[in-house]
Amino acid sequence: MSTVPAQLAVDADLVRALLQSQHPQLAHHPLRAVGDGWVNYVFRLGPNLVVRLPRRDSVAGLMAKEQRWLPELTASLDTGTSVPLYIGAPEESYPYPWSVSEWFDGLDVSLQPRDRNVALAEPLGEFLNTFHRAAPRDYPPNPMVGGALATRSHTVQERLRSGMVPHAARIAEIWEQAAGLPFWNGEPVWLHGDLHPANLIAKDGTLQAVIDFGDLTAGDPATDLAAAWLVFDAAGRRRLREFLGSQYDGDPSVWLRARGWAVYMASNLLAGAERHPGLYLVGSETLMEILTDDLTWL
Repeated sequence: MSTVPAQLAVDADLVRALLQSQHPQLAHHPLRAVGDGWVNYVFRLGPNLVVRLPRRDSVAGLMAKEQRWLPELTASLDTGTSVPLYIGAPEESYPYPWSVSEWFDGLDVSLQPRDRNVALAEPLGEFLNTFHRAAPRDYPPNPMVGGALATRSHTVQERLRSGMVPHAARIAEIWEQAAGLPFWNGEPVWLHGDLHPANLIAKDGTLQAVIDFGDLTAGDPATDLAAAWLVFDAAGRRRLREFLGSQYDGDPSVWLRARGWAVYMASNLLAGAERHPGLYLVGSETLMEILTDDLTWL
């Protein structure tokens, strides 16, 4: 994972001190850094836990959002998640909320070939069918995802003009078609908001966990259905659609909007190659899935 700027330097000694202060029953476990990403520092804690700490002011609210909402939203899920098991409060030495979650020792799905992901279609479909339920009025807003695709047009067009997106002219046509479709005709449903392969963990041929709910919000389910192209090949998309059943059949445009969200997310992965070089391939493969999909599975 790439190294990115942070406002705070966080090391194992600081994390150990936070644990001793707030969760002393955990402080004796071995502790080692395992991630230094754009949003959080990540430390493995013993064999079964992980400590996640926001890197800077602008992302600290994402952790607070997970702490507020995830316990109740994940209680009915069969799939594992990064729900906080222990909540850390800001201190003088570290001024942001932080969490201890379960460690999943499976494989980051972005690291395995797409043709293996077809086995994930049923469990991911079950996750979505359970998670996509009506949200309350005070759901956490997210200006980036969940709303009308047209609000993201300027950003997508800038990416397409950058020269980083292959087949930009054809991708632009697909985007414009999606952005012009009617919006979701139902109530806002809960959304993961960033359902790409690196946020899925597989083990023993099935889905072990869905992680990183920092973009949690509510709105158009097409946002999460973009996983049909972000995660799967043609066979996987067909199976995902089958396992999702009739939940989205009341909106004839939902899958074409989902393809638009896949364009938005894939182009973001390409644009963020410097921050996340490992996800550049995911973005490239997703765009090729979009370009070669004949949509006969819809």
